[in-house]
Amino acid sequence: MDKTAADPLIGRLLDGRYRVGPRIARGGMATVYEALDERLDRPCAVKVMHQNMGDDHDFAARFVREARSAARLSHPNVVSVFDQGDDDGTLFLVMEYIPGHTLRDVIRKEAPMAPGKALALLDPVLAALAAAHQSGMIHRDVKPENVLLAPDGRIKVADFGLARAISAETQHTATGGVLIGTVSYLAPELVVDGKADARADVYSAGVLLFEMLTARKPHEGDTAIQVAYKHVHEDVPAPSSIVPGTPPYVDALVARATARDRDHRPSDARVLQQLARRVKAAIDAGVYDDPELTADLALRRGVGTDTSDIDYYDDDSAPTVATPIGEVQAVLASAPLRQRPPETRTVRPAEPARDPREPQRRPAVPVYRSSKRGPVLLVAVLVLAVVAGLAGWWFGIGRYTTTPGVIDLPVAQAQQRIEDAGLTFEVTAEEYSETVTKGAVIGTDPAAGDRILQDGTVHATVSLGPERYAVPTLRGLDVDTATERLEANNLTVGRITKVFNEEIAEGIVIRSDPAAKTEMRPDAAVALVVSKGPKPIEIKDWTGKKIEPVQEQLTEMGLDVVVTQAYDEKVPEGRIISQDPPEGATLYKGEKIEFVVSQGPPLVEVPNVVRSGVEDATETLEAAGFVVDVQQSDSYIGLGFVFEQSPEGGELLPKGSTVTIYLV
Repeated sequence: MDKTAADPLIGRLLDGRYRVGPRIARGGMATVYEALDERLDRPCAVKVMHQNMGDDHDFAARFVREARSAARLSHPNVVSVFDQGDDDGTLFLVMEYIPGHTLRDVIRKEAPMAPGKALALLDPVLAALAAAHQSGMIHRDVKPENVLLAPDGRIKVADFGLARAISAETQHTATGGVLIGTVSYLAPELVVDGKADARADVYSAGVLLFEMLTARKPHEGDTAIQVAYKHVHEDVPAPSSIVPGTPPYVDALVARATARDRDHRPSDARVLQQLARRVKAAIDAGVYDDPELTADLALRRGVGTDTSDIDYYDDDSAPTVATPIGEVQAVLASAPLRQRPPETRTVRPAEPARDPREPQRRPAVPVYRSSKRGPVLLVAVLVLAVVAGLAGWWFGIGRYTTTPGVIDLPVAQAQQRIEDAGLTFEVTAEEYSETVTKGAVIGTDPAAGDRILQDGTVHATVSLGPERYAVPTLRGLDVDTATERLEANNLTVGRITKVFNEEIAEGIVIRSDPAAKTEMRPDAAVALVVSKGPKPIEIKDWTGKKIEPVQEQLTEMGLDVVVTQAYDEKVPEGRIISQDPPEGATLYKGEKIEFVVSQGPPLVEVPNVVRSGVEDATETLEAAGFVVDVQQSDSYIGLGFVFEQSPEGGELLPKGSTVTIYLV
């Protein structure tokens, strides 16, 4: 049975624009639907807040504010926010539609993953978070369900700004004392005091990496409270404790990202991305153990922090169940925080006190035999040790330097900075970018902060600016040719609207929307208006109608009206007897339609009945089809003969006309 069949939102038109389609996912805060933007004829995703949240005016205002903030975040790895609205109490957010699946699906099928693959999947997530952190935004709900993988390989992070709309940054009372977020990925400081900064996202990303490496969450429990307790009181285990063979520096990276003391974590996602790329480079180079890298990533474990009263939600897709504050207090306060074990010292036994009356004894001095070989061997060993140390230092880190950061710098400035560091700068690739200005550096290999041989070469990728393509001139082309022309310009055909046109043949493009030469993103849809040819004129039945208005109407429509006349005893004069073509046919502008119009009954010659008797005259006129009117003349004397008639004999009159005879 279709679970969405009873959903009243499916098929609804939100804000007069977004037609709601099948349901994609449902969580504790909102339901996501596939939809169609009927104004732009493009697919989109609509996230509809649950009714109880839409009724809260404070939440609605905060939701609108954060939606606008999220809409300003433009990055290839961030799901774009197109619009937000309130349709008669239905609060919704319109986002980019990403078909495919989520990172949760990948974890279920492929975890535990090789460290190289896990880091490759994490890199675009960190890129998206880094862009948000640079813009002053925090995600607050980083989890596999919010990482979308498109069929073409693109990885995008969704729901930026939504968690902030639900929970104010500095106080969780904004939502009635309830902490919003998936507890399995929640940073300890969010559990303790509800405060968050970029390092909370770093923690969640570290948990994400742990789960990809091990196929399990770091902290598990029967209730959300138990999981939250472990986030505050227990370190995330080393992945190698679950998957033996995991390199030590991977363990160190996870530990650094998930440090319970946020001061020990990377300051934001950009820094974590740089560290993760160093680890990925070591993996790609086939290095299992790199003590120097492990030491760079290692952290000093801190002491946990106190807990506070707070409610929790725990659901992999969205928060659904709340726990009373008092119960959380009792559980979190039931045990002291784990402290760092005290330092141990080796204590020597106390020497017995010396009696001052006893003579002081001098310690026995061992006697060594002199040897000439000893100093020589010692010097040789020292020299070898120094040489070995210098060689180890040189082949280890001595011959390396650090790659300067030049991202977002113009090429000339980036080259100067690289050369000032004693390195060679080389542009090896150019790529389009929505976020980096044309002519500026998108990225480098090695990346900023990575080790590079002194006198080495830094390979840079330079931005071509936003990827845009001009709409070609499509007027006058058939639809197939117009489609090929658009595809050649990296654009697609959108909605095709067909209209009648008297001048352009059927199947030919009249115009495009947007118009020719408009710059558009790749794969953007261009709507076409296509001719259906001249509009056909439907022929009705006009028989019995007066010819004048019919002729005028059809002439204005562009038809050639041909009229012939004929006598008809039944059809009044001036009305249509017949037409060609008949009713139901179609004609086009310039074609001919013929009408036969009645002249009335046929004309008949009036017989001359003067000097005839009244009976004979009447019979003769009626036989000719006339009506006889008998009158007495002024000279009437009673003879009964026709003295005069009107009209006179020989005139032509329609049958049925009246002839008056005057008797004498």
